[in-house]
Amino acid sequence: MKKILDNIYKNQSLVYKIILYFSMILALLYLFPRGGKFKYEFQKGKPWQYENLYAPFDFPIHKSDEEIKLEKNEVEKSVLPYYSFNKSVYPQVKASLENSYDNHFPDSVPSSLKTTLFRKLDEIYSKGVVVSFPKEEKGTINLIKEGNQVREIETRELFKLNELNAFVKNTFNKSPLDVYKDEVYDFLFPELVPNVEKNENFTNKAKEEALSKISYTRGTVDRGKKIIVKGEVVEGEKYTILESLKQEYQSQLWNENNYTYVIVGYGLLIALTILMLLLFLKKYRDKIYINNTKVTFIFLNILFMVFLTTFALRYDTQFIYIVPLAILPIVLKAFFDARTGLFVHVLTTLLLGFVVPNSFEYIYLQIIAGIVSMLTVSELYKRASLFISVGQITLVYLVSYFAFYIITEGELKTDNLMIFSYFLLNGLITVVSAQSLIYIYEKLFKLDSDVSLLELSDTNSKLLRELSEKAPGTFHHSLQVANLAEAAAIEIGANAMLVRVGALYHDIGKMNNPTFFTENQKGSVNPHDDLEPKESAEIIINHVIHGITLAKKNNLPDRIIDFIRVHHGTSLVYYFYKKQKDIDGEEVNEADFRYPGPIPFSKETAILMMSDSVEAASKSLKNPTYPVIDSFVEKIIDKQMDEDQFLNADITFKEIEKIKKVLKQKLVNIYHLRIEYPE
Repeated sequence: MKKILDNIYKNQSLVYKIILYFSMILALLYLFPRGGKFKYEFQKGKPWQYENLYAPFDFPIHKSDEEIKLEKNEVEKSVLPYYSFNKSVYPQVKASLENSYDNHFPDSVPSSLKTTLFRKLDEIYSKGVVVSFPKEEKGTINLIKEGNQVREIETRELFKLNELNAFVKNTFNKSPLDVYKDEVYDFLFPELVPNVEKNENFTNKAKEEALSKISYTRGTVDRGKKIIVKGEVVEGEKYTILESLKQEYQSQLWNENNYTYVIVGYGLLIALTILMLLLFLKKYRDKIYINNTKVTFIFLNILFMVFLTTFALRYDTQFIYIVPLAILPIVLKAFFDARTGLFVHVLTTLLLGFVVPNSFEYIYLQIIAGIVSMLTVSELYKRASLFISVGQITLVYLVSYFAFYIITEGELKTDNLMIFSYFLLNGLITVVSAQSLIYIYEKLFKLDSDVSLLELSDTNSKLLRELSEKAPGTFHHSLQVANLAEAAAIEIGANAMLVRVGALYHDIGKMNNPTFFTENQKGSVNPHDDLEPKESAEIIINHVIHGITLAKKNNLPDRIIDFIRVHHGTSLVYYFYKKQKDIDGEEVNEADFRYPGPIPFSKETAILMMSDSVEAASKSLKNPTYPVIDSFVEKIIDKQMDEDQFLNADITFKEIEKIKKVLKQKLVNIYHLRIEYPE
């Protein structure tokens, strides 16, 4: 048991990945739809690619969503609205009118006015008084009277309050009482109250009952009946029947007998997809693979996108186009690189192909969008860059979907164009959330992106300000190296921002003993004069260790610490080595004067080593000319190559030559030289 525990402890990173691997499979299985997968892929407007298809069993023909929607609209229109008759209203209205009548009309008014008026009120209130009717309800309604008795009546039989003026005129027209019609209107207007109101409860129940009787199928297809032949175009009734067969097939596949088999099938496909991701990371991105935090980060991003898509599917299948899947490659590119971002995006899209309808269309759209995001999204720390890139991604979405739309539909239908607005919303969400997600991920997973690098490049930051105060010469040297390295990185297509930040911080370890480095010495006093060459070399070499310690203390990202660690590689502190050799002869231990390494392992760290050496050594040039600078740069970088300092840097001879050219040109500019032309 102890041996097993020891093995687990020794291989805890691998054990964690295994646990993470199976947890990912189970989580994705949980999010996947509870249904089998139809074994045929088909698209509307495309030829049937398989052999002749016959119905494998009896199944109903399902109505399309559009048919059901139209039928529901017709049913809702056909349901008569319900109105309730309140018989207690009129006695209150009548009593109020009788009480105020004498105050409103003088004694000189004939008594016949009151008799005629209240007789008419009895008449209209017995039929029913309503405020008004909506346009769509002008016709027949259901009126609920005493004892919940319902009868159909015409809306014209009821009195509408907005017709009060016409009612008064008609009542007293061509009558001796006609002169009082204005006074009657003023008398009735504030007092009349409707005794018929719409009963929403009864109306809604009636609609629900009518809608529940709608059949979602029309006819059946008997077993053995020919559905479609090879090469026939999938359209019209054929498409409807195939969709119906697909629904029935998937629902029958996911039953108690086949449940285990379908789960195993989905599980194997998910396991294979996640395994491909791990193998890719192990073979091509070993630094990511060995870092469990980064692997977990990638897995959680995949899971998050699958969750968002399945969540959107529960409400409406078209909502999947609102899910900003293009954020995935953008975020991963910000923290890692374009190839990793695109690879993870493609695998995630393939996984979602099991979940979404029209999987080929969806996969095509998302992969194209992912490729565009990798080609266009760069320098995320520039706000305009993200806006332009997301605009291009959205445009590709719109064009691609439009192409699929006219292929399948053969025409433009304005009622189906709403989905184009979903892509615009997708783009808006991507712009708004990309930067926020990157910031959140930086804090949660302790990762760094180009956005955080931009913050670190601020020379007013605490650490750089401290460097400028304690070691002003080193600070100036770092700025010069940063400018040289950045220009070289741009020339060969490396990460210029990363190189610049690495250059700014590469010598922070010199703050511990600033006067032991020539760029910080004032006057002719040199503390190395009182030390043995071996001791001096130790102080010089230790600035790397001090820099790493200081960087970790100030929470600098690992990518920046790497620059501090490797910027001298395994090179020799030659000045003190030669000085010691002059004293002791040939009995000098070279290891005491050599930096511990490691050597540069990327283009960016190699660029820093070249730029640092060239800039530092250039201070010793007394009478620089263009030929002198040319020879000087060649000599320094060729020596580094001879010592195999760039063996692990993944940099080509062609790129090194480009870097040499940039460094020469920059030094020429620094010393304000002109090229010497032959006479």
